[in-house]
Amino acid sequence: MRKNEILQIYGTDYKKNTFRLLEEADLAGLIPAPGARIGIKPNLVSASEASWGATTHPEVVAGIIEYLQAHGFNNLVIAEGSWVGDTTSEAFEVCGYNALSARYGVPLLDAQKDKFHKKDCAGLQLRICNCVDTFDFLINVPVLKGHCQTRMTCALKNMKGLIPNSEKRHFHSMGLHKPIAHLSAGIRQDFILVDHICGDLDFEDGGNPVVRNCLMAARDPVLTDTLVCRLMHLDPADVPYIPMAAALGSGSMDLESARIRVIGQSSPEALPRERKIVALQDAVEEVESCSACYGYLIPALQMLKEEGLLDRLMALLPDKICIGQGFRGKTGAVGIGRCTSGFDFSVPGCPPTEDRIYRSLKEYILTHEDRPS
Repeated sequence: MRKNEILQIYGTDYKKNTFRLLEEADLAGLIPAPGARIGIKPNLVSASEASWGATTHPEVVAGIIEYLQAHGFNNLVIAEGSWVGDTTSEAFEVCGYNALSARYGVPLLDAQKDKFHKKDCAGLQLRICNCVDTFDFLINVPVLKGHCQTRMTCALKNMKGLIPNSEKRHFHSMGLHKPIAHLSAGIRQDFILVDHICGDLDFEDGGNPVVRNCLMAARDPVLTDTLVCRLMHLDPADVPYIPMAAALGSGSMDLESARIRVIGQSSPEALPRERKIVALQDAVEEVESCSACYGYLIPALQMLKEEGLLDRLMALLPDKICIGQGFRGKTGAVGIGRCTSGFDFSVPGCPPTEDRIYRSLKEYILTHEDRPS
């Protein structure tokens, strides 16, 4: 399989289709040696079943393992670190990876517990988990989905799971896009298998899955994310880390020269253009917020909106709802998370859960609407 190729396959037998796709891509021919240590990196952002649209289907990883073991590759490890606020061990259990590990004899590596080191990533010093340096070949298995801060997430951003939690927070203080781009120079992706089965097009944490039952194989993470932008009706320029990564030499954005090929029957149905998150963002003032904190706020606001409460909340506030590390030590009306502890009203937690934000803001509405003006 060449660098400018992307293969697609549709269907609901995810394990079988994974195996077939890898055969078509000749993955075995890309791996340097039979004894190579192969890292498999799914997206297990939180303890959420794959059907919710946030995490990599275990059947896909099962198909990868069966293919590799059938071709004599047995030095395998599944490595992941969930986002700040969730534990990887819980995600491994809820998402079916403990059972997967036991069935195939492939160990799980919790990157949240791994030691780390600083690495020069094309001129930017980033902290990267030590496990990365032990891989001879890295297979990235991201989910094609939306993101409340970067609009989309797939191949490039999925590498955030291989940095420590402290660096994840640091990424947000740097603005996300620049460090994600530079991370692509620090962690080499050798092969990409995209779970485009039912990703949530709005929320990284899932909850609104859009079913497409598609898998995609590729070797270039920049080209992959460029195609994902096209599928999601986005301009890659609106996701700055993509052109940044291309400029750093991590891949190509040239879709016109790419060879995109469907294995078997195709599915012409396009992804919807509408995104719930756009209207909700107008209610928020976000400065350097972590993905988990912001990712829990947006669905909470969606629940308030569905109950007709969001407009009532905003009518009570002199300013927008504030969230993020940029509000540490500052004051205001209503804030979310520990970083806004100095506000008149702050939902506590680091991060506070979606349910806690929803209930706290609902209580705020009911309490303050009863007060005389």
